Amino acid sequence: MRKIIVLAVVLLIISPLLSQNDVTLEYYLPDDVSYDPSIPKPKDIIGHEVGQWHVTHDKLVYYMQALAKASDRITIEDRGNTFEGRPILLLTVTSPQNHQNLETIRQEHVALTEGGSTNTADMPIVVYQGFSIHGNEASGSNASLAYAYHLAAAQGPEIEETLDNTIILLDPSFNPDGLQRFAYWANVHRSQNLNPDSNEREYHEVWPGGRTNHYWFDMNRDWLPVQLPESRARIETFHKWYPNILTDHHEMGTNSTFFFQPGEPSRVHPLTPKINQELTAEIGTYHAKALDKIGSLYYSEENYDDYYYGKGSTFPDVNGSIGILFEQGSSRGHIQESENGILTFPFTIRNQFTTALSTIEAAKNMRQKILDYQRKFYTDAKNEGSGGRVKGYVFGDAKDASKTWHLAEILNRHKIKFHELESDVAVGGKAYEKGNAFLVPMAQKNPRLIKAMFEKRTTFVDSLFYDVSAWTLPLAFNVDYAEVSSLAAAGDAVTELKPLTGSVSGQSNYAYLFEWHEYYTPRALNNIVEKGLRAKVAKSPFTLDGKQYDYGTILIPVQNQPLSSQELHAFLTEVAKDSKITITAVNTGLTKGIDLGSNDFDPVKKQKVAILVGDGVRSYDAGEIWHLFDTRYDMKITKIDTRYFDNVNLDKYTDLILPSGWGSRILDKKAAEKVKAWVKGGGTIIGFRNVAEWFKKNEIIKFEMKEDSLVAKDVNFDQKGDFLGAQVTGGAIFEAKLDRSHPIGYGYKNDRISLFRNTNIYLKPEKNSYDNPIQYTENPLQSGYISEENAELIKNSVPFKVERLGKGRVILFTDNTNFRAFWYGTNKLMMNAIFFGQMM
Repeated sequence: MRKIIVLAVVLLIISPLLSQNDVTLEYYLPDDVSYDPSIPKPKDIIGHEVGQWHVTHDKLVYYMQALAKASDRITIEDRGNTFEGRPILLLTVTSPQNHQNLETIRQEHVALTEGGSTNTADMPIVVYQGFSIHGNEASGSNASLAYAYHLAAAQGPEIEETLDNTIILLDPSFNPDGLQRFAYWANVHRSQNLNPDSNEREYHEVWPGGRTNHYWFDMNRDWLPVQLPESRARIETFHKWYPNILTDHHEMGTNSTFFFQPGEPSRVHPLTPKINQELTAEIGTYHAKALDKIGSLYYSEENYDDYYYGKGSTFPDVNGSIGILFEQGSSRGHIQESENGILTFPFTIRNQFTTALSTIEAAKNMRQKILDYQRKFYTDAKNEGSGGRVKGYVFGDAKDASKTWHLAEILNRHKIKFHELESDVAVGGKAYEKGNAFLVPMAQKNPRLIKAMFEKRTTFVDSLFYDVSAWTLPLAFNVDYAEVSSLAAAGDAVTELKPLTGSVSGQSNYAYLFEWHEYYTPRALNNIVEKGLRAKVAKSPFTLDGKQYDYGTILIPVQNQPLSSQELHAFLTEVAKDSKITITAVNTGLTKGIDLGSNDFDPVKKQKVAILVGDGVRSYDAGEIWHLFDTRYDMKITKIDTRYFDNVNLDKYTDLILPSGWGSRILDKKAAEKVKAWVKGGGTIIGFRNVAEWFKKNEIIKFEMKEDSLVAKDVNFDQKGDFLGAQVTGGAIFEAKLDRSHPIGYGYKNDRISLFRNTNIYLKPEKNSYDNPIQYTENPLQSGYISEENAELIKNSVPFKVERLGKGRVILFTDNTNFRAFWYGTNKLMMNAIFFGQMM
């Protein structure tokens, strides 16, 4: 079906200039279907026709609730709330008879994935249909209004047969917060006289736009890591039902037509069976037929891939399901000029509605074939897990129970079984402690999913990737892990992942200590200094009462504090519980190594942190940092917009974070001079990724780059895109050496660290080795794709640099330490820069 272009009529892509003021529900619905008049139409509840205005999430909810009340085909479930408190709804749509036996149907369906011998001849197929995971790709959620109405109200033998044979899990808005944000923008700019001029403000959202959720995350990358509430709700639904088909309705550029999968044939993950793509292509013939009927242009097998399992259209593929991506050319408002003519919002909705219907038609007609595929997928996968050389994976961190726990939490959400260790064990030169490590056997339901999470992969059929090429979870968490060929170390299965707790060993009249290794120690330290308590950090290791304390250990003296010794003990007890750490009470300052009164303990000051946001800043990167401070470390962070940055007095802040953005153009020369003066007065500025260009342009920090000298030879014009694309490092994992004695390395127990990188910024190392506390190794690639040319450049380069500027510090990370909320393993690098930057 490669490059299928339906050259149907060129009244085509745009419904004959239908005025949105005249649009009616009948525009979307099939011509040959009658509808139950007792079922409310969308306009009856939301006050306008579908596509006349952008539906807000609250109106979407009201309509779905009204449908569930009016129709015995629909039940509605509230699965939790978004960060902004909006409900995460799920409609279950099927025949009334199936509803009466729904739990039995679900159990029999799940049995298919567990080796059950259930006969599929009369078994309903399960289809999960989700809309608008990117909030400003709104035609999907707006189409769900018409689609849900059709499912509830359509009459006749065809819809009855479909519902008898299908369980539809309908998620009308994958991203409630983003949808609401974008609907507000589009509606407040809507004119009575709709204006298709692409320069109209309606089609140019203000930063950060409606694509993302509350914390500016792209939620279509979170299906595997499941770090966000919306993702957790849908993953729970997925593993409750194991749907056979999952559809994900998106939008793309205004000048595009309509895309449906399969995508690029050479960009399919090797763990996805070939038959998956064959079935996807067969389903595609139904989409083609339906779009042909209404005269819409479309294409397939181009642009998009099926590689990263964190996307909604790819995650199902490693779980025995068929994921399908739809991409509709976007009006990005109500009506807009395009290369294909005037593109109206109702037209985009109609295409989404049409392919939602063609999906369930394909599901009904291919029902038994797809059910049998699902059963075979799990049978084959289980055999692979039992018969392979690798019997399982062990992972853990003897010094950081929280990181270990959060990785186990991801496994738990994906219904992957794992065990405690029977006893301490050493594998590959690493020690794994009972209580701080887990063992994951491959002989279980879906070892392919486990392999997708744990494997390292460095060879690829294609050199182009729509998203990241690596996401190896133990490396992302920077925990020790290894393949095991025996399960002899496995202890009890973990049937309940109990929350971690913290404690204080006792009350002291002298001092308290805690090491900096645990993930939530920055949360603890911030609570302590925010209380006005004195705290110090150890610049050298020491031993006290037989216990070794590492670089970065935090000391809280009892004397000369604003709290009494009893009050201090009570407060630290709450801090320990909240941060899930152990705080040790000590009664002497005499140690082996530096004594507690040594000048090798530096005071830690209360931090007041600001972050630059707004035009010129990459919202994803800024949102990751905001989310980290706000939800994990319980720290206030002030978001300063580039629009009014010139008017802000920076003197009240200790740290200013510049996320990646427009590189050398992120702030103008005047702002750069202001920043330099503030740093010279004692501030710490922390820049990420291409902020390096801005630092260098404005002479804020000195460094030398490793430059690429690649020249295209014997590359034709039509190969230019692939040639340049092959040089993109879109997301891979690299190993670096870490100087643990440097403040940037505090809290890490190993002298190697795994870094996520999606830039081609390579800094030359400094002459003095102590100025290179983080340095890539000679052969740093651990997992993912990098071109041969960039593989040479990254060798022995440095991803971190710090320089004094007057009384302050300039800190640069060429990599993202906070990637997509699941890169737990490098979050502490940034927090070290915050709390200990002035020591560097």
